[in-house]
Amino acid sequence: MSDRLRLMCVHAHPDDESSKGAATMAKYVDEGHDVLVVSCTGGERGDVLNPRLKDDAHILRDLAQVRRDEMAAAQAILGVQHTWLGFVDSGLPEGDPLPPLPEGCFALEPLSVTTEALVREIRRFRPHVVTTYDENGGYPHPDHIMCHDVSMAAVVAAGDPEAFPHAGPAWQPLKVYYNQTFSKARVEAFHQALTALGEESPYAEWLESWTRPDRAVTTCVECSAWFDRRDAALVAHATQVDPDGSFFRVPREVQVQVWPTEDYEAALSFVPIAPDEDDLFAGLPADVQAADALATSGNLTIVHDTRTERDS
Repeated sequence: MSDRLRLMCVHAHPDDESSKGAATMAKYVDEGHDVLVVSCTGGERGDVLNPRLKDDAHILRDLAQVRRDEMAAAQAILGVQHTWLGFVDSGLPEGDPLPPLPEGCFALEPLSVTTEALVREIRRFRPHVVTTYDENGGYPHPDHIMCHDVSMAAVVAAGDPEAFPHAGPAWQPLKVYYNQTFSKARVEAFHQALTALGEESPYAEWLESWTRPDRAVTTCVECSAWFDRRDAALVAHATQVDPDGSFFRVPREVQVQVWPTEDYEAALSFVPIAPDEDDLFAGLPADVQAADALATSGNLTIVHDTRTERDS
């Protein structure tokens, strides 16, 4: 039994946790909360995106183990707990028409199978708050979309004692958020900051071709003091991150000035979401035993619900 509030962050692949909400996680760890990252897949089919490592024999020989080692390094930097949900990376299909997804991959698993696996973790860790991706996956990678589907199904099922009764006692997470790190407003702020410095911005092309609609950001967590930990965790995923790439183009001191928060969209909550919320645990009882009692009470009412169907 923990005496600390608990946050579960559900991600599709190793490295996603370090590019989406990593500073928030490090902040909460340092403040004494328990934070668990769930990686749905092992990232086995990810491309090597760091040009320095394209022809590395060790990586080519065993990318799956390399990505596990990278995740362990990032986990240590952030100070979080971590678990593998155990499914296989689907890869990102490319071409016109798109090729079929590989047999046995995460995105093709029955939703009941993936949901049961995450329900087990929810009931074991007993998070008060869960973060995941929006209904479109944040971007349309099949594993990100499946990550949303399984997260939302598992959050509901975990609180239902009749669902997967063999997977542990019912536990209802009290709040669910979507990561909204890559908003147009944030990219525009970074673009303008680089332009003001007289530097070439890698974001101009992004903005010219931007087609995604704006999402509602309800919660902005000020976590700029942890940006160094976030960046170090991201660099630890060396096969996935070019240290000279756009993630690191804006000087950290400029980021602190123009966008010192990591941002979230409240999707489902059993406690009220206050305007201009700045804490993922806001609205929960400060006493952990009281929060635990709420999560196991069995008579909760949804007070905030913006879940929508996926775009066609």
